[in-house]
Amino acid sequence: MQETFPRFDMLATPKKQHLRAIAWAISFPDVWKHHAQIKKIQMAGIQPPYVLLCNHNAFLDFKVTTAAIFPHRANYVVAIDGFTSPTKKGFTSREWLLRTVGCICKRKFTNDAILVRQLNRVVKNGDIAVLYPEARYSLCGTNAVLPESLGKLCKLLKVPVVSLIMHGHHVNSPVWNLGDRGVKPVESEMTCLFTAESLAKASSEEVNRVINQAFAYDDFAWQREKGIRIEYPKRAEGLHKVLYQCPHCNAEYQMDSEGAELYCKACGKRWQMDAFGALHATSGETEFGHIPDWYEWERGNVRREVEAGTYSFFAPVRVMSLPNASGYIPIGEGTLTHNMDGFVVRGSGAYGDFEMEKPVASLYSCHIELNYLNKYGDCIDLNTLEDTWYCYPHDCTFSVVKIALASEELYQYNQRAKQI
Repeated sequence: MQETFPRFDMLATPKKQHLRAIAWAISFPDVWKHHAQIKKIQMAGIQPPYVLLCNHNAFLDFKVTTAAIFPHRANYVVAIDGFTSPTKKGFTSREWLLRTVGCICKRKFTNDAILVRQLNRVVKNGDIAVLYPEARYSLCGTNAVLPESLGKLCKLLKVPVVSLIMHGHHVNSPVWNLGDRGVKPVESEMTCLFTAESLAKASSEEVNRVINQAFAYDDFAWQREKGIRIEYPKRAEGLHKVLYQCPHCNAEYQMDSEGAELYCKACGKRWQMDAFGALHATSGETEFGHIPDWYEWERGNVRREVEAGTYSFFAPVRVMSLPNASGYIPIGEGTLTHNMDGFVVRGSGAYGDFEMEKPVASLYSCHIELNYLNKYGDCIDLNTLEDTWYCYPHDCTFSVVKIALASEELYQYNQRAKQI
């Protein structure tokens, strides 16, 4: 692009957490409202510094995390959009607040050596380094893919590794229909996975294996096991964003939802979502009663396209840039291609021509947003170390969830091909 925008200062030294009373005041009312229960496992004698790895389903995660580590200091890794609140001065009040309470900025799904240095400073300060390694809200209350570099990162930091796996946050406020269903009690397990001593003896592969085992969760299964009813009458609205393919007629992008009902506009089949989060066909076979099973069926279909070499997506897109915390900049109209080679975005606008390429091998997953900022609809955001582009497809039928699934399956396919 012809215009050079100021970039977010990723090199700024992370601050020791101040204003903890503000974080507590923001967090504890919702922790109490949802009767959050935090079970600590193998945590006897574990004191900061340590690495805390949390699963990610809703904003409530941050509040429960604050309660789990109380009263200790922490530094949180936060995506750049969390720092954003436009002002005329460039340095925003939200950026100041988040830095003051100890947040560290990260652009999602990038290999960021600077972050390693920042986290090393955190543990040297004697504080807790908090990461949400799934890097996005879960799409259907189950675990997302974790970066292969996670085990190596933990080994480099040389402090205990602790997981915080929270249950009930997705069914309380799913990413496809935000709100607060009043689910209570919500539950969490805070578990020491490795002491500093056991971490030193383990390989990076072993650390990854243990972390992935700890991150196996299913919020809809948890809801049914606990017998928690959600009577919210619009509980299925938005679910078609995730369940985008009909299992009855196989049509893609024809699913829709209203109230507690999910339906296919192509064949007319309908499913009711009950108060326990299960699906029931209103007539004929219930192909998938468990929402994550439907989602994994879609993944399997995408995997077959990838393995056949036929996966491809092309669309016109509106592109917004987020170079810093001062706000989103419309840089123009263009096209987005996602195929067996990866992502390519090209276009032009008021600041000249623009282009970004993300080969398959560079992205083990990608970040997506559903109805982002209530402006232009669903989008895919692609990152470099200096910028984030929010790409909004338009004038076509599509699912950003399928694109996210395809990015993961393409990466895995590429990795398998390397081993042959």
